[in-house]
Amino acid sequence: MENQIQKIFNETKSASSYARNYLNYLTKIFSKIDESEIGKFIEVLLKARDEGRTVYFIGNGGSAATSSHFANDIQIGTRPQGKPFKVQSLTDNVAILTAVGNDFGYDFIFVKQLEALLNDGDVVVAISASGNSPNIIKAIEYAHSRKCTTIGLTGFDGGKLKSMATHSVHVPSEKGEYGPVEDLHMIFDHIIGSYLMFHCRKTGS
Repeated sequence: MENQIQKIFNETKSASSYARNYLNYLTKIFSKIDESEIGKFIEVLLKARDEGRTVYFIGNGGSAATSSHFANDIQIGTRPQGKPFKVQSLTDNVAILTAVGNDFGYDFIFVKQLEALLNDGDVVVAISASGNSPNIIKAIEYAHSRKCTTIGLTGFDGGKLKSMATHSVHVPSEKGEYGPVEDLHMIFDHIIGSYLMFHCRKTGS
């Protein structure tokens, strides 16, 4: 089935016009975002910081890269002057990922790390365009068993993750449009990271 991105490509005659139409489509999707969901995400991060909780990010593929970027921007980029944001991406240790994948199966690459690291009350942020990746779903289920707050960053129709997570930040898009979804997830990162940076600067904390 032809999604909107394929349609844009088929209807444009040059690379520059494709770029313009793609950007216009991103703007259209962005106009449908519920900004209160982003605000709730920020509130969860600030509360975790105040309580000394750790925030764990997880994702596959492009979302794994977004997880790493989020961890960098929140932990380091915010330049906190007092209490740190304790943030870790569970996508970054190749040895652990391949060991767990080999010994237990790919579906357990995040759960096994959370079993070793997670404390009750921590936060788990799952990034998944489809919202249906088995390793993501298993991680959210485990996080809830440990009384943790979860946040799902999703796309398409949100999948299982959208309804499972404590809080959801959803990008409404057509199925299979990974590019636009991942684009907007990265924009969320920069919105959140910059807000927290200015917040720390303003409050001197």
